[in-house]
Amino acid sequence: MGIITKIKQFCFVTLRIKKYEILSDCSRVTGKPIKYHPLLLKGKGIISFGKNVQIGVVSSPYFYSHYTYLEAREEFSEICIGDNVTINNAFSVECSLKVVIENNVLIGAGCSIIDNDGHDLAIAKRNIGNPKTAEVHICQNVFLGSNVTILKGVTIGKNAVIGNSSVVTSDIPENVIAAGNPAKVIRNL
Repeated sequence: MGIITKIKQFCFVTLRIKKYEILSDCSRVTGKPIKYHPLLLKGKGIISFGKNVQIGVVSSPYFYSHYTYLEAREEFSEICIGDNVTINNAFSVECSLKVVIENNVLIGAGCSIIDNDGHDLAIAKRNIGNPKTAEVHICQNVFLGSNVTILKGVTIGKNAVIGNSSVVTSDIPENVIAAGNPAKVIRNL
């Protein structure tokens, strides 16, 4: 790859990162992640980053086409990301209550975490009700494969591995590999 091409790519990515910084409206952010990929921070809540948090992976899908989305929706909502966490491209968190990602977690491309139902499930309350919420907790050294979805109320135990495209609807113990829809333990580590 020529030097001109590398300069163009650098400028393109830098401008995209700046654009999403301008579009971000969450004012209660602490810590400074290392950004290789655009990051949009939304909501009235708290978003905190530990040391050495990496957003985006250059040599991975969705690098040029997507962005990372973190929303701490309400004033009491909180997203806590620990130290040495690597977040691949096109990751999203929609947080109404609390989402905790501990130290040394690896998150694959296209993953999402949602700590709420989005809308009340009762038809009459779907547009006006309060959806159910429950905290999500990802313990240290967890590895999430690409396109994993984690739903409300889930705790993933330390050192666990979640297989690609899994939907995690209930707790996963530590030191296991889990996969599927819904994700089930398939073996111990």
